[in-house]
Amino acid sequence: MPISGFPEWLPSQRMIEQYTLDKIRSTFELYGFAPLETRAVEPLDTLLSKGETSKEVYLLRRLQEDSGAASSGSSDDQLGLHFDLTVPFARFVTENHGKLQFPFRRYQIQKVWRGERPQEGRYREFLQADIDVINRDTLPFHFDTEMPLVIGDAFRSLPIPAATIQVNNRKVCEGFYRGLGLADTAQVLRTVDKLDKIGPDKVAAALVETAGATDAQAAACLRLAEISASDGSFVDRVRALGVDDPLLDEGLSELLQVVETAAEHSPGLVRAELKIARGLDYYTGTVYETQLQGYERFGSICSGGRYENLASVGNTRFPGVGISIGVSRMLGLLFGQNALTVSRSVPTCVVVALPSEDKRTDCERIATALRRRGIPTEVAPSAAKFGKQIQFADRRGIPYVWFPGDPDTVKDIRTGDQLEADPATWTPPTADLHPSITGA
Repeated sequence: MPISGFPEWLPSQRMIEQYTLDKIRSTFELYGFAPLETRAVEPLDTLLSKGETSKEVYLLRRLQEDSGAASSGSSDDQLGLHFDLTVPFARFVTENHGKLQFPFRRYQIQKVWRGERPQEGRYREFLQADIDVINRDTLPFHFDTEMPLVIGDAFRSLPIPAATIQVNNRKVCEGFYRGLGLADTAQVLRTVDKLDKIGPDKVAAALVETAGATDAQAAACLRLAEISASDGSFVDRVRALGVDDPLLDEGLSELLQVVETAAEHSPGLVRAELKIARGLDYYTGTVYETQLQGYERFGSICSGGRYENLASVGNTRFPGVGISIGVSRMLGLLFGQNALTVSRSVPTCVVVALPSEDKRTDCERIATALRRRGIPTEVAPSAAKFGKQIQFADRRGIPYVWFPGDPDTVKDIRTGDQLEADPATWTPPTADLHPSITGA
């Protein structure tokens, strides 16, 4: 019985997922990110200190817990499943900083768990693919400009719709709000972040009610959030609003670097979008959200940002910047629209036909010879009529059937072409060797 929010892909979908992960992984490694896997659980106190609401964290406990432990209810000995990969990464860095070379570049591809309401493309158990760069004391800003380039290259290697990475900088927002005279900038950020969900009128009312804004200040916040540009023109548009603050100047300079670097590397990939804030409290500067063309209504499928204070040991801070691809989210949306297909439902390239059961050993020798040369092969499950054995291959999209004989022959069942073949030398066309993934 299916459990809502815990997806299980069919084998054909799982092959698409594995292909996607291979492409993402190879791109991450091209940029020099090293692999890492952390444990699935973290102390509850650690999870709840990073801006995530407690109702989304899954607790971990034994079915028959010690009565003393159950009654104590102390949060410092409770464990929860991690809801992202950034918090466990920060914890890993603080515990292992003496063994790491900085700046430390890592990628992490793991399941995470989040107890939110399941809906299309949004799950309770899902796969994320993260990259982060973390350093001791200070992290040069050029790492912020690199993040979109890596993601852009990863997405271009996949048969998916074009992606647009929307970028903002919290310093722009906080400096602007401060320049307006609004003291509770964190509350203003959280409220503006709801713009797409509740609309400008309700955001303006909420700013007046919860952040102490006047109607004029709320209107100015909304005008800032309206600014969007794929080039540096957003700077003049912000300046035209007539607000001055040193933090605003710093944020505009940083955001301009991200946009201009991306424009040179991949024109059209990045767009400055000044309404983006990101919900997690630990972001301090650059923030990223990514939408697929044609799937904008579903929101971001890849997001992240800069954090200065997530990890520290004593007086030593480890600032970082990272971005995370919601692999399950992205694939779930594409599967829902039948936008990705695989050429066959199994990895098999060749089925060795079985003339009779007493010939199975001979057929297995042929299969072994083909496998040793890297050709995915299986022997027919039974010695049915050859027509049924061909149907068995055809139903699963397997392109070739091998007929033992003197000589052996191999048939392309798509075209009907049949040729003499030797298992020690025959090789299928490269395009047929493995299943191919195509987009709609």
